[in-house]
Amino acid sequence: MNEKDWRFVKKRTAAGGAVYVSTDGTRYRRTGGDELRAEAGFQRRIANLGYPVPRILQEGLTDDGHFYVVEESLGEQTLHDRAVVSLDGGRNLPDDVVDTAGQVAARLLRAQAAHLVQSTPGALRQWLDSAGFTQNVFQENPDLDNKRTHAALDLVLEHAGAVPLVWGHLDYGLPNVLPAGVIDWQHHGLVPLGYDVLPALEIIAFKGGNKGYTASPAQRHRYLDLVDEASLKATGQPASQNLSAYLLVKALFFLALMRPTDTARTDKHLKWQYRRHLFTKGLEQHERTGTVDTALFPNLAEFAAGHRAGDHP
Repeated sequence: MNEKDWRFVKKRTAAGGAVYVSTDGTRYRRTGGDELRAEAGFQRRIANLGYPVPRILQEGLTDDGHFYVVEESLGEQTLHDRAVVSLDGGRNLPDDVVDTAGQVAARLLRAQAAHLVQSTPGALRQWLDSAGFTQNVFQENPDLDNKRTHAALDLVLEHAGAVPLVWGHLDYGLPNVLPAGVIDWQHHGLVPLGYDVLPALEIIAFKGGNKGYTASPAQRHRYLDLVDEASLKATGQPASQNLSAYLLVKALFFLALMRPTDTARTDKHLKWQYRRHLFTKGLEQHERTGTVDTALFPNLAEFAAGHRAGDHP
């Protein structure tokens, strides 16, 4: 690689390797191993299916034997980045970010709905275990590995069983979305239609306010309306009817890998307890009303105040 043609951006956090951008900003180059090779192959396939993803321009081996891939740039700012720089003393997402997010979500959902995948025995269970990191969550939180949790997850699978499977992102959110499409497909796999796009604004609540912005109820409804409009045209069904089931899986996802190994890290212990609280709160809501309303979730500061006061464990 000619160092003059590329500028280092960051190390890849979920896998080995690094990310570089070309000096003219039109291409990105990523290095890695077998996971990156698999991601590149998958990205080529879904690009041919009309998914809004970067085109793979080149791939091969570096001089030291590592795999690399060069793809077109979809732009410099993700919607997360745009949201952060657009905040002007407030907390709500800018409306133009919400509308752009809805438009990209609709494009992705239409492409997914146009290429349904035949389900096989165990496919839904594999999605649940992969998307929710259930093995890790139950290992770190053995008290949650109980009949109540599994009964709720069985209902999730029952709901998802009525939804067609598609090739999905599994880590979809504003940090991976640009106006021109969706990046970072490392954690791809089969998902029920709508699982990627529906929770995109809802999952902001799981961050505990650390992202600097929130989505208002009106913005969340407008976003879901855009997704449902695309879903109704593609399938005849509103995708949002499955949102609460998907949010239980997301609650598991955000609890995974959270239990601290260093007992002295009280900040990490607090965040782990916070994510446990959100999972149990979502579970209680779903049991009581059949829905999960993230607007009722406390932020991390509110939880910490109640934690100190002894209101929750």
